[in-house]
Amino acid sequence: QVQLVESGGGAVQPGGSLRLSCTASGSIFNHYAMGWYRQAPGKEREFVAAVSWSGTSTNYADSVKGRFTISRDNGKNTVYLQMNSLKPEDTAVYYCAASRRYASTAIPGGMDYWGNGTLVTVSS
Repeated sequence: QVQLVESGGGAVQPGGSLRLSCTASGSIFNHYAMGWYRQAPGKEREFVAAVSWSGTSTNYADSVKGRFTISRDNGKNTVYLQMNSLKPEDTAVYYCAASRRYASTAIPGGMDYWGNGTLVTVSS
């Protein structure tokens, strides 16, 4: 079992930045690939970014490429999502998730564990 707790959400103006964190407990963190998903009101949950267990491979949704960066610190059991140049359409609840298979991280069904989410609101 893996427990995931997100933090760092909040309200920010367009063009601003936020850094989300997700801390894992309960199992061996570096056995899992990690991902971030988001869900806006009235929309389906969508993939944002993923990082392999070693941190050497990353993958991003086209909508966030060049603006968001995913990283991990296995010594701290934590994965991060640095979000820059935020837009109103980035407003959503952001979820951290863990998967035993990096190749499966771009689809919600490929994730094995989920956090409860943190709200990001981008508005002027």
